[in-house]
Amino acid sequence: MAVSAKLVKELRQRTGVGIMDCRNALQAVDGDLERAIEELRKNSVLKAASKAGRIAAQGLLGLRVAADGRRAALVEVNIETDFAAQNDKFVAFVEAVLARAFDTGEDAPSLAAAFAGKRQQLVQEIGENIALRRAQAWACEEGCIAGYLHNDRRKGALVELSGENPALGRELAMHVTAHDPKPLAVEAGRLDPAAVARERALLQAQAAASGKPPAIVEKMVEGRLRKFLAEVSLADQAFVKDADLRVGDLLRQNGLECRRFLRFEVGEGISVAQEDFAAEVAAQVQDAARGSV
Repeated sequence: MAVSAKLVKELRQRTGVGIMDCRNALQAVDGDLERAIEELRKNSVLKAASKAGRIAAQGLLGLRVAADGRRAALVEVNIETDFAAQNDKFVAFVEAVLARAFDTGEDAPSLAAAFAGKRQQLVQEIGENIALRRAQAWACEEGCIAGYLHNDRRKGALVELSGENPALGRELAMHVTAHDPKPLAVEAGRLDPAAVARERALLQAQAAASGKPPAIVEKMVEGRLRKFLAEVSLADQAFVKDADLRVGDLLRQNGLECRRFLRFEVGEGISVAQEDFAAEVAAQVQDAARGSV
């Protein structure tokens, strides 16, 4: 049956779903608005499931720090494209996830369960897979937590200091966000032993390929490993705002210690297949040609 534009508009306003989806849902149930809403809900689950396997490596971070510096949260929500990451509804979704993480301290799996219905609806409305990937909530009884979120909301960090100096904490969070290579631990001695072992094995393989005697190879490995540890230790890094000052010295000058830090970057560690657009188009043309034979 034909459905009126007024009815389509009302369904769209109530669900936020696209015009054609609204029209099709109304036609399927002979213009019954409530049944159309149920139809769209069912389709939302199916569409969300169909997109669940698609890689979402773009997205936004959300960061919030309490006014007293005693609580903070940092979350990452992914979507498939940069363009969709700017969608107002997606931005609002990230803010809602952040607010709950800040208020409750829930981790990513718990937040994903809490927002499952809203996520499914948003997948249908935007047409891309969405994944709530990471969430961390911090609290401290003394000292302070500070944060920094880059303007594009793709990189951000939290830092906890032993004393109350939020301005310095924010500058250090900015350092953690911006420094290349990114810091992996506050001090070299606090690096993950597994990460150190992996780096040592890599350096040993590279040095062995030089063909030098074993004793020389071992010295090469130890020297390069010390360099690596200094490069990824926050305390040993040159401060981004003053290359002549190490972060550890800056902290000592202010009588502070960095207890911990957290750094998120949108999509880091997600493997994204590199697509050949020309080859994809050619394959589609060939498929169409086969179908016309």
